[in-house]
Amino acid sequence: MTEQILVLTDAEDVTAERVAALLTSRGAEVLLLDPGAVPTGAQVEMTAAGTGRVRRWLRLGGRDVDLDGLTCVWHRRPTAPVPPHTVDDPDVRAHLSGEVKTYLDGVWRALACRQVPATRDVIDRADRKSYHLPAAVELGFAVPPTLITSDADRLLDFYDEHDGKIITKPLHRSPRGTAEAPMGRYTEPVSTRDLGYLAALRLAPMIVQAYVPKDVELRVTVVGAVVFAVEIHSQATRHTRYDWRRYDHQNTPLQVHALPDDVAERCRTLVDRLGLSYGAIDLILTPEGQYVFLEINPNGQYDWLELATGLPITAAVADLLLTGSVEVPS
Repeated sequence: MTEQILVLTDAEDVTAERVAALLTSRGAEVLLLDPGAVPTGAQVEMTAAGTGRVRRWLRLGGRDVDLDGLTCVWHRRPTAPVPPHTVDDPDVRAHLSGEVKTYLDGVWRALACRQVPATRDVIDRADRKSYHLPAAVELGFAVPPTLITSDADRLLDFYDEHDGKIITKPLHRSPRGTAEAPMGRYTEPVSTRDLGYLAALRLAPMIVQAYVPKDVELRVTVVGAVVFAVEIHSQATRHTRYDWRRYDHQNTPLQVHALPDDVAERCRTLVDRLGLSYGAIDLILTPEGQYVFLEINPNGQYDWLELATGLPITAAVADLLLTGSVEVPS
């Protein structure tokens, strides 16, 4: 039987295209769908009858695809549904986008096929720092002293406890702004100037952590049972000192890192405990040699690491999509 794999991602995801090409070369049928194009550029339909028969299909590019015949769905980097520009009322646009997303989430969740890295609800849960940070602590990871609060006085106490050496970062990875004009935020140190705006903290909780000195940062990509670790020499340039996602490629070397066996096993266990088959974990290796957990992204990017180091992550992802497992190299 031909493997049929649906990849839910944005229309310009070159990483997904690279995986799709490899899967196709292995005989699989791969469909790439940008959920943001539903229902104007693609349609997902469902019928249910009293006889107990339910059918779901995707109409894309002039063809009908039986969704119940899929062997795998890869929740790669799906975008939120975007209403047509002819609808200009913001409240109506928000309503339409929510309706489509709710419908699609239900369709994907009900499919009986393999879902990578997990179903959408499991992915969303695992992505929350307030959920995965306690799991990391329970597994024995060292973590930075952390406070999540909406109390300005408590944050000031935390600031004093750590001699002002603290950082803030987004509580959740979802960008600010809109689907059409997203905005992101990096990890930032807290300055004395920032303290003058703490009154706004009462509007929403913020995550703050003690600053952890870095020798290097690590992006650990777990695919099935295989762990790929890459050193990010973020301290080589001031642009990436606090957050390597500011990207200074010419001045930020990337190298394969040999994780200690116990740390690698802890990474595998965390991904499994969160109900995932894939996860991108950010660690700090301190000058004293301690591995410190920062966060996990259930769908973190890896392509740039593979291009820089030659690690076979794409092949491992293809194996995971085809068979549901990836064997540890002997």
